[in-house]
Amino acid sequence: MSNYHIKHLEEYFQVYRKSVRDPERFWEEVAEEHFVWRKRWSNVLSWDFAKPEVKWFEGAELNITENCLDRHLRTHGEQTAILFEPNSPDEEAQHITYNALFEKVNKMANVLKAQGIEKGDRVCIYLPMIPELAIALLACARIGAVHSVVFAGFSAKALATRINDASCKMVITSDGSYRGAKTLDLKAIVDEALLSCETIEKVLLVERTKNKVTLKEGRDLWIQPLLDEADGFCEAVSMNAEDPLFILYTSGSTGKPKGMVHTTGGYMVYTAYTFKNIFQYREGDIYWCTADIGWITGHSYIVYGPLANGGTTVMFEGVPSYPDFSRFWEIVEKHKITHLYTAPTAIRALAKENIEYVEKCDLSSLKVLGSVGEPINEEAWHWYNDNVGKNKSPIVDTWWQTETGGIMISPIPFVTPTKPTYATLPFIGIQPALMDENAQELKGNQVEGRLCIKYPWPSMARTIWGDHDRYRDTYFSAYANMYFTGDGAMRDEVGYYRITGRVDDVIIVSGHNLGTAPIEDAINEHQAVAESAIVGFPHEVKGNALYGYVILKEYGESRNFDNLKKEINQQIADKIGPIAKLDKIQFVPGLPKTRSGKIMRRILRKIASKDTSNLGDTSTLLNPEVVKEIMDNAL
Repeated sequence: MSNYHIKHLEEYFQVYRKSVRDPERFWEEVAEEHFVWRKRWSNVLSWDFAKPEVKWFEGAELNITENCLDRHLRTHGEQTAILFEPNSPDEEAQHITYNALFEKVNKMANVLKAQGIEKGDRVCIYLPMIPELAIALLACARIGAVHSVVFAGFSAKALATRINDASCKMVITSDGSYRGAKTLDLKAIVDEALLSCETIEKVLLVERTKNKVTLKEGRDLWIQPLLDEADGFCEAVSMNAEDPLFILYTSGSTGKPKGMVHTTGGYMVYTAYTFKNIFQYREGDIYWCTADIGWITGHSYIVYGPLANGGTTVMFEGVPSYPDFSRFWEIVEKHKITHLYTAPTAIRALAKENIEYVEKCDLSSLKVLGSVGEPINEEAWHWYNDNVGKNKSPIVDTWWQTETGGIMISPIPFVTPTKPTYATLPFIGIQPALMDENAQELKGNQVEGRLCIKYPWPSMARTIWGDHDRYRDTYFSAYANMYFTGDGAMRDEVGYYRITGRVDDVIIVSGHNLGTAPIEDAINEHQAVAESAIVGFPHEVKGNALYGYVILKEYGESRNFDNLKKEINQQIADKIGPIAKLDKIQFVPGLPKTRSGKIMRRILRKIASKDTSNLGDTSTLLNPEVVKEIMDNAL
């Protein structure tokens, strides 16, 4: 029996050793015992990182939706599969059972087929966080179409780029979306995007906001009348384990976005196994990941991971600040949430508000807290632990990427002792390596280097859509026979990993390698500071110097900014050393962020270096207006 559910630290080490000693046998046991296959594999794994080529469960046939839906109907048919919490608290939540979800997915799959979608076709999904988004993913998977979800906050230009790159045949969108107090016109954005897209044959529209929309004859159709007529059963298409399941775009720091291709069999096995263990999910739990399905976190840990385990997964349409800053905590109380998986950005934003928002809600149902998207700073970790988890719900600080498909380094709650700012130990089967600047592996503990992975894992992306050379050059060319994550990390005295930030966020000042994350942590501990971002800029003496963009909790004219700058630098000197002090500190109202909450340091670097001629497309940012304000007041 493979260890599908790890319950204590000794067991983790036993299972981990087994998984790295004989990875093929380990993953074969997990795959064999916990999933439904139509045809068994002829070979567990073949791989060559030089090409790079990786194949898991070769020759196997399956359909991921049979594992996420069909097999649960007999035992969990009337259990809630998706619990939908709408943007407005006045609108009733929806509990969609496995039986109901099965029927909805099958109807949607039949509609897609009737509109000409076949196995291998690419379908672009541009929907808000409503149940139809999850249903559309699963319907594509049911018939073997490749879904490409684009976050429904991206601009028409960003949407068009992604549609064209994958040559999508259809777009599924809605008349509009609610985001807090705002209503967005998604259909107008799609119409604008499609002016420069030639491969789209059909647009299917979900009614959500009752916005007035224009339908293009022969192309645009309301989806509800089609669903009403569709049959409630659609035969699941047999997929090879290595057939593409989806394409998901991740913004390249340079050039066009990269369409990461995830395949079917290995992705299913790894996301299901990580979900079960890293969240210690048990029957009856109510699990809420606050991400958007437009990101990998939503794919793996709102849809596929939870449903493959027969779980109850919450989809939230709104934002943490609407109608006020107690919304997250009210949802936890209302639905008796047991697991809350959110981003440090959200935690920091909520921590800035009055603590009464948290304290007035009953959070006693919470068992496990999670953090995702970036390394969580110490102050946010303690706030989350003390005020939300009440020191009894462990925080799983998860490190992974769009490219990895699933969580790679993370504590296992109630198993791994946690340590603030540390992602702790590699997950089962993951073999990390820290490399120095001479491409030599750093052995032992108390070392810092570039984080690579030495051996394939089942959910890794197989290529970049239409550009395998770029995949090889980006991830496999820096170190022979290793996947390079692009991140720096340190390993402490007990072997715990701490992610120090993107390697391009490692700044060499006077010959010293300085990771931005520890400096930002030091700044953020100042009681006046809400958030900060550090970048390097050219310096004639030091090579590079440090430029800090700092958001204050209260931005007031009366404050003595010079004193504050001195205090911040003193704090850095005390925590890290004088070498890490900032040459320039600019107080800013906000930081340019992607929709998933990542700070766009590329833009900040250009502003700091006074090179603002080409900042790229800023329309896809969460807050594009902040860029001009930062530029106007740059030092």
